[in-house]
Amino acid sequence: MHLQDILYTQGFGTRRVCAGLVQQGFVTVNGQPVTDAGQDIAVTEGMPFTVQGTAWEYHEKAYVLLHKPAGTECSQKPSTWPSIYTLLPSPLRLRPNKGAVQGVQAIGRLDQDTTGLLLLTDDGQFIHRMGSPKHHVPKVYEVTVKHPLDEAQVQKLLDGVVLDDDPKPVRAAACEAVGPLHLRLTLTEGKYHQVKRMVAAVGNRVEALHRSRIGGLALPEAMAPGQWRWLTAEEVDALRTARPKG
Repeated sequence: MHLQDILYTQGFGTRRVCAGLVQQGFVTVNGQPVTDAGQDIAVTEGMPFTVQGTAWEYHEKAYVLLHKPAGTECSQKPSTWPSIYTLLPSPLRLRPNKGAVQGVQAIGRLDQDTTGLLLLTDDGQFIHRMGSPKHHVPKVYEVTVKHPLDEAQVQKLLDGVVLDDDPKPVRAAACEAVGPLHLRLTLTEGKYHQVKRMVAAVGNRVEALHRSRIGGLALPEAMAPGQWRWLTAEEVDALRTARPKG
């Protein structure tokens, strides 16, 4: 693949802009400077290169994990709070995508005050796979509640509660009181404000909400709010085949 085309697919601008970056000596591949924009490169997944001194990796499709901080919206056009997309480097936001919005897209949404694990990608099939209710990918939430928990509340969440938009009971796939005010809740579907509404339905109130896990993927403890990283190929494969336990 021509080097200018590699840069283009990775979101570094139009082909003309990418050619200019190469010709001006701003690009190195595998540690070596390259100034011929038309040079053929034997591209491999994860191949390291730099653009204007910034290290990058080649990925045919981008799969990204973000620790979403509070006070951010999962929207390209936020209404009140800053967008999560401002936390990502420009190439991830500008990757070309045929017939769709440029760049990576969040898989599902977290409310502006909810923190934790958020996945983003430019792979439409992966977005559909992860977001489809029929696949039941489990998501784990750490919930801080206002009033002390009791066994009855936990059991009601396991048995199922009725929300105001659907007469069919909604059940937690797993639920445990980790502390007096700390509930760990696992869901396999994603209704609007589901955790908050379920907790309200059993007579309590969510004070803080954090998503700690999707499938077998846990948010790394060392990752600070606002930080992101690439998913490994093994992590992506594991998410593709994620199923609820039991």
